[in-house]
Amino acid sequence: MSHTIKHLYHIAASNDAVWKAITSIEGINAWWAVGTTGAAEPGQDFQMHFGPNGGPEFRVGGNTAEGSITWECTASPFPWVGHVIRFQLDTNDGKTRVRFSHEGFESQDDTYASTNFSWARYLESLRQYVQTGIGEGHGNPGYRK
Repeated sequence: MSHTIKHLYHIAASNDAVWKAITSIEGINAWWAVGTTGAAEPGQDFQMHFGPNGGPEFRVGGNTAEGSITWECTASPFPWVGHVIRFQLDTNDGKTRVRFSHEGFESQDDTYASTNFSWARYLESLRQYVQTGIGEGHGNPGYRK
């Protein structure tokens, strides 16, 4: 049985602004982790960097017209290989509604719980980055240690 982390929330900004934050290395560096390299557009690969142990690597898929993008984990120091992260964007009450999921967990163990907590923090960082221009991604001055 596979388990999925899901979050649903709104960002007071346009879909285009949110899309740019999740499909550009500049954006990902601001809200998730400084030192991200590669290209975050569909059909490309990018790599995260969380200090000396590195971080996960992803292959990007999705469809701009549908406001959906996926990141499939291809390598990772975490047990994420084969996991799929999905962002689906639409408009609701003049804001961008973000439907987020991270699927592929074999059980709802400590890794699942820790990842769920971390995603909530990073998704709030995404909201702050898009709304104010300042994110709290890993390695940024605003990162909460």
